[in-house]
Amino acid sequence: MTQESVPATDPAVYASYEAQWASVPDTADAWLARAREVAAVLAQDAAQRDQENKSPRAEVALLKLSGLLKLLGPKKYGGGAQSWEVGYKAIREVAKADGSIGMLLGYHLLWSTTANVVGTAEQAERTQELIISNNYFVGGAVNPRDNDLRITSDGDEIIFNGSKHFNTGGVVSDLTVLEGVLEGTNDHIFALVPTVQLGIRFAHNWHNIGLRLTESGGITIKDVRAPWTDALGWDAASKKPRADVLQIPFASLLLPTIQLVFSNFYLGIAIGALEFAAKYTTASTRAWPFGGDNKNSATDEFYILERYGNFYAHLRAAEALTDRAGEQLSNMYSLHSTNREGVTAQDRGEVAEWVASVKVVTTDVGLSVTSGVFEVTGARATALKVGLDRFWRDLRTHTLHDPVAYKNRELGRYALLHEVPEPTWYT
Repeated sequence: MTQESVPATDPAVYASYEAQWASVPDTADAWLARAREVAAVLAQDAAQRDQENKSPRAEVALLKLSGLLKLLGPKKYGGGAQSWEVGYKAIREVAKADGSIGMLLGYHLLWSTTANVVGTAEQAERTQELIISNNYFVGGAVNPRDNDLRITSDGDEIIFNGSKHFNTGGVVSDLTVLEGVLEGTNDHIFALVPTVQLGIRFAHNWHNIGLRLTESGGITIKDVRAPWTDALGWDAASKKPRADVLQIPFASLLLPTIQLVFSNFYLGIAIGALEFAAKYTTASTRAWPFGGDNKNSATDEFYILERYGNFYAHLRAAEALTDRAGEQLSNMYSLHSTNREGVTAQDRGEVAEWVASVKVVTTDVGLSVTSGVFEVTGARATALKVGLDRFWRDLRTHTLHDPVAYKNRELGRYALLHEVPEPTWYT
């Protein structure tokens, strides 16, 4: 199947927003307002787009028009210069309306700032200029459960070969993050490469129950080249990893950063489910006429009020915890962006445990809410045309990304033994 033959949404449907969003916001509140505007657009036909399951070219075009792809980028290149704390909240807002597009935004913000974490200062600057000034969307073929891509050196270039079962957003991306191990070593290399090239082939096999518009299918990489100067955190002359970049705790912040991306779109999906269900209940759910304490309206039913109240309380608590973790991680970046060696293993580990706590809570609460809303909406709410099911399907799909049981164990060791976790691909 060629890229041209894959059914895709048409970017022209959102062309009118180019004039409306002609300039990027200039404050944190304005950026979050922009994210809510994007969510309002996506909410209009989210259920229909989910069922059609087309490649999200229009939706990525909408993110580009809105400026949200530039939210974390430097102002001198046209970016918003916002913190991750704001970025996480923007992801959450978009995910309330469409979990798939919230996820794409989150992954893009992570991959577009990868050089800031594991690259040299020069590489970070050059990469940010490339991405922000061109308004590029960035995908990533970095699935640690698969074998690493194989990297060989050829003069001034490195060559990637291999495949991955999962690759989020790559089909609709301008740049793709590749990661592999250099032949003859145990050393990993990240690099960004143009997506549209002969050596990158997508399987177009993402036909899952949830997050259907994320293009998270397989990818094959064959003889894809990048200059040694683009090997993030490596010295191009000696072809060695730079200890002052890659062998310090700061570089491993990439992992809790993406884990908190996950939790923010989990939370957004769950809040979106409750808000969607509440509108349905007030408009369409009927009171139960055989309970012996009959009510005129579903909104007078004790069990419905009790369930909504409980869901609301738990989501508020989850949101407060998620915001606290976002603040902790964001502060670490802002305090140490120019002094990376100031981050200790203990600092990094304590932030990781804030993030692990959020992962546990948003998973548990999110699954409870997205499945439980059917109890307070009624049998008719299961109709495909309603679209309430997409919230649970989206959340159930991604919460299987890595077992939350391991996060609970990790937190148990922290609580009982005061041990911070060793950095891994999932910690």
